[in-house]
Amino acid sequence: MQLTQQDLEQLASKHITEAQIAEQLKDFEKGFAYLQLDGAASTAKGIMSPGTADCDGYAKVWSEYRNGGKKVLKFVPASGAASRMFKDLFSFLDSESGRPETDFEKRFFDGLHRFAFFNLLDEACRRIHGKGVDALIGGGDYKSVVKALLLPEGLNYGNLPKGLLKFHDYGDSVRTPLEEHLVEGEMYAKGADGRVNIHFTVSPEHKGLFAALVDEKKGEYEARYSSTYHVTFSEQKPSTDTIAVDLENKPFRVDGKLLFRPGGHGALIENLNDLDADVIFIKNIDNVVPDRLKGDTVTYKQVIAGVLVTLQRRAFDYLERLDKGGCTDAELREMLAFLEDELFCHNPKACSLDNAALARYIHGKLNRPMRVCGMVKNVGEPGGGPFLAYNQDGTVSLQILESSQIDMSDPAKKAMFEEGTHFNPVDLVCAVKDYKGRKFNLVDYVDKNTGFISRKSKGGKELKALELPGLWNGAMSDWNTVFVEVPLTTFNPVKTVNDLLRPQHQR
Repeated sequence: MQLTQQDLEQLASKHITEAQIAEQLKDFEKGFAYLQLDGAASTAKGIMSPGTADCDGYAKVWSEYRNGGKKVLKFVPASGAASRMFKDLFSFLDSESGRPETDFEKRFFDGLHRFAFFNLLDEACRRIHGKGVDALIGGGDYKSVVKALLLPEGLNYGNLPKGLLKFHDYGDSVRTPLEEHLVEGEMYAKGADGRVNIHFTVSPEHKGLFAALVDEKKGEYEARYSSTYHVTFSEQKPSTDTIAVDLENKPFRVDGKLLFRPGGHGALIENLNDLDADVIFIKNIDNVVPDRLKGDTVTYKQVIAGVLVTLQRRAFDYLERLDKGGCTDAELREMLAFLEDELFCHNPKACSLDNAALARYIHGKLNRPMRVCGMVKNVGEPGGGPFLAYNQDGTVSLQILESSQIDMSDPAKKAMFEEGTHFNPVDLVCAVKDYKGRKFNLVDYVDKNTGFISRKSKGGKELKALELPGLWNGAMSDWNTVFVEVPLTTFNPVKTVNDLLRPQHQR
């Protein structure tokens, strides 16, 4: 590809190198291979299902750990507008009918008074139209109500991020997802010093709004929970944007300039890598519930964190013993059994290695970032699933895969996908420092061969876009991974506005 001076200046402004562009263009040319599966993970193979006594033990381990001086952080991807949450209402505005006709539209208007934002919406309608919501609907003016909700002259919910929308009504107050994450953080991520560290990834245009809400609410929650909140923000780096191409894999240009697109949530591995903490929880911004339902969420956050700490301690102990050298054959077999039976990383060739080679292999596999991921039973919700998959080095390990990474034209692979009993609700806890207390460079553990190419359009012209390996998919491919079954009550995402009418999000 021949780059112009303007191209070079554009790349420099985004801190993207020519080599990166060349690599991305190669990805468009060759595409991405499907991953090879060993099978779907289940409680029979690959997913822990701890009993009550085990859960109590892991929760105790976690309590001792977080009160022991280690730094714990909660990481919440919160970038992007909530426009998809209101897709059906935007369609209603564009429709010829002025009255609700679809089931979605009817449910929305029937439930209007039950939304936590109702009073704000009513005020907006009175300000704009001189009439409240009920008066407008009584006169058949449904679209004015929706406009007051979505458009800038009203509440602007169609352009705001989910984290700043009113989700839950407590009677004397209403809370946004951001506030629910503040409350959650105090319940399972507070250190012995009373400090709660929370990091939100946000869009540049929304950063000021997030910061303002934190400034407004932080004191209230600090007083209520005797905590000190340390809330930080970051934006997706321009250097993680990817070039777009036309259908012939030539760079797509708009007014002569190269078109770049955000690289997807996998780009946030860079943001995660910049944070200094011993243990990091990861949870999506929209998966929150009112206080009355937080019990299971808090319990199982403690459980998966306790599993993480327990496994990490054993790994660290083995690594220190390997450093001293002279491990016996029995000790090495014990370590290999831990790697295969408890970290679910299997190497068919391991048994044929001599002791020196086996020690090097075990050391290399144990000395990696570690994550424990909650998995819920599959009830038809969209999302990645837990699988045992082959890695570049011939080992088999646990991975979170999306359907796009699986060759559905292969009946055997399709059957594995359809036999999956669980899916990933984005409920992760991560250990990102090694046994000597040094931070791992997380970008070294990304499988760059797990990106994704999608079809998009710009100005009426078709283009191809490149998404980086997903944050909890290929971006964490080379981590030690463990899956733990958690109850479905811990998974309550809000994908559409009508999800807020579910009992889990009501008083």
